[in-house]
Amino acid sequence: MATIQLSKLTKAYGRTRVIHGIDLDIPDGEFVVFVGPSGCGKSTTLRMIAGLEEVSDGDISIGGRRVNEVDPKQRDIAMVFQNYAIYPHMSVRQNIAFGLYTSKLSKAAKAQRVEEAAATLGLTPLLERRPSALSGGQRQRVAIGRAMVRDPAAFLFDEPLSNLDAQLRAQMRIEIKALHQRLGTTIAYVTHDQVEAMTMADRIVVMRDGHILQAAPPMEIYDNPVDIFTARFIGTPSMNIFPAQQSGGVVTLAEGEPAVMAGVRPQDLRVGVPSRSSAIVLEGTVTVTEPLGHETLVHFTAQGHDFIASAPGHSGAAPGQRIQAGAAAGTVHLFDPATEKAVGRA
Repeated sequence: MATIQLSKLTKAYGRTRVIHGIDLDIPDGEFVVFVGPSGCGKSTTLRMIAGLEEVSDGDISIGGRRVNEVDPKQRDIAMVFQNYAIYPHMSVRQNIAFGLYTSKLSKAAKAQRVEEAAATLGLTPLLERRPSALSGGQRQRVAIGRAMVRDPAAFLFDEPLSNLDAQLRAQMRIEIKALHQRLGTTIAYVTHDQVEAMTMADRIVVMRDGHILQAAPPMEIYDNPVDIFTARFIGTPSMNIFPAQQSGGVVTLAEGEPAVMAGVRPQDLRVGVPSRSSAIVLEGTVTVTEPLGHETLVHFTAQGHDFIASAPGHSGAAPGQRIQAGAAAGTVHLFDPATEKAVGRA
């Protein structure tokens, strides 16, 4: 296992800089997830750690060793890609064993590692099958097994679940998280899916335009986003953001120039008669409802702004209906209109 340290890490293609001097320490055994929209620099950062992209400036250290000029295969890391990258003409056993192709282990030791990895990943009954006979989730497990047999100091995952359907993604999230808990190996994982980030990570690194906006445990980012972008990106459905005025702990929709930008998560904006202690009360017209069983998401407009609120699963809310929704004190986030940075709560 190993620590991974990024110091003033920069990447430029010609005159175009895509990573802007980022700093990050990943402690030994931590599961860190890089998340952000397409083009934010998360995959480029991962590829620089792997040695697949050259570093323009700054340093990368793995296990205390600077690796900027170290060949990828000498960095003691294993990478799992989005497209599995397994060989269709080889059996599962041969694909997993391929991770040991350059190893100096004995034939018996290699076979033992393959068997152990297959058992850990539930692939033992499939060892003699070809990839064409496997499901997407099983193929991804083969790719993970090929990385595992090398016993690397760190695993790098580049959007490994994006090609799977929703049910398989959910299953593989659990399997990868359980694998990390068993192995305790350092993992750096890239995804654009904030649900993956929230459910898997020890710590989330939110990136935008080649900068790190926030690096913290999932619930810390959910509860205390540092800016509007992070507030909107983390959490499903996205946080309601709107121009507001604030007075005496009460927030109202701004009709003119806003004093603050306010944000409230749909789960905190409850449909019904708000209490007198509510930090904000909105009245509007329902446009769409989304019954989810345990709750119903109610989309509505108020003073020309769109909102999403939460109602009980058997809510009678219907399009065209007038409703009230309120959020309790302490659940309304406040942001500076100019910088979009968090400035407090109401």
